[in-house]
Amino acid sequence: MDVILKQDVKNLGEKDDIVKVKPGYGRNFLIPQGVAILATESARKVLAENLKQAQFKQDKIRKDADALATQLENVKLTIGAKAGESGKIFGAINTIQVADALKKQGFDVDRRRITFDQEPKMVGEYTANLNLHKEVKVKVPFEVVAE
Repeated sequence: MDVILKQDVKNLGEKDDIVKVKPGYGRNFLIPQGVAILATESARKVLAENLKQAQFKQDKIRKDADALATQLENVKLTIGAKAGESGKIFGAINTIQVADALKKQGFDVDRRRITFDQEPKMVGEYTANLNLHKEVKVKVPFEVVAE
């Protein structure tokens, strides 16, 4: 019996895979639980069309991420923070401040896609890692200056 998985199933397959299972397992567990549907000819055609549309959408997102990455390669940010005399800033620079600095320069990057190699807690030079896509990553240098 062939079924199309609607979600990931451990030791069986991932979402949108067509897998062969024993008839009892498919009829009594997978289909009633809503984990799979029967792989009829029409269901296979619908799956193929959905995968084609999803691939087109992913390609567009990837192209947009590549274009943004090429624009971000030459960007250098300056972020101001209150600091003591020794150069230690009060608190730390977070991803929201980096996202706001990027937005001021005209780049809209979600703060959840920003990470740091080293937590910026002193005045100086740091690098922010932007994960624009699962395959597109950019390093943006920024400088923390005392206000």
